[in-house]
Amino acid sequence: MARTAVRTASVYTRVDPETKEQAEEILNRLGIPMSNAIGMFLKQVVLQRGMPFDMKLPPYQPLDISQMTKEEIDAEIQKGVDDLKAGRTVTLEELQEEMEQLMKHLSQK
Repeated sequence: MARTAVRTASVYTRVDPETKEQAEEILNRLGIPMSNAIGMFLKQVVLQRGMPFDMKLPPYQPLDISQMTKEEIDAEIQKGVDDLKAGRTVTLEELQEEMEQLMKHLSQK
């Protein structure tokens, strides 16, 4: 039986190194080369006519200081200081409006 060469096209992408390493580790354990996994993903996009998984924002989780380490608390405080220095602030009226919208949204669920 004669074998015919399969035509392929190249896809180039950039991902952060940590994500790539984590994915490679999992794929290696599954015995699936990265290029095959990407091909599988693209085939599913075609078959599903869209992303082959739900795309949702994670549920809002307010910070719980009782569950945070000192370093995490310090990091959150630093974010606030950085926001102030960069002018990323809102007025009291803007905050009240946002809270009203949030409460309205939550009451509709």
